Amino acid sequence: MPAYNYANSLIDLERFADTKSLMRKELPVARRVLGDSHEHTLQMRANYAKVIIDTAATLDDLREAVTTFEETERITRRVLGGAHPLAMQMEHDLKRARAKLRAHEIAEAMASTTLGDA
Repeated sequence: MPAYNYANSLIDLERFADTKSLMRKELPVARRVLGDSHEHTLQMRANYAKVIIDTAATLDDLREAVTTFEETERITRRVLGGAHPLAMQMEHDLKRARAKLRAHEIAEAMASTTLGDA
């Protein structure tokens, strides 16, 4: 699938904003054409979530990434099995996404507490 290959090239070039935009446009197409359980669709969803984590500016962005990873990881384990390299990579990426979300939530809570005390 050309969009999948193009997105991987953009990620390699660290053009995350372009990748995010491309994935938002092409993911619905992949899901419709290939289905939610196709390996390329799963990989595209994982790449989209990774890009969000790498470029996340807001708490909502990080929540979207975690939700995407959780859904995609569940499907990947069911379809490909837990020992599949994609499932194992997603498990790692999901842990990373959750940690970044927690850190962001803590930072925001501390900032609001500090601002409230002033």
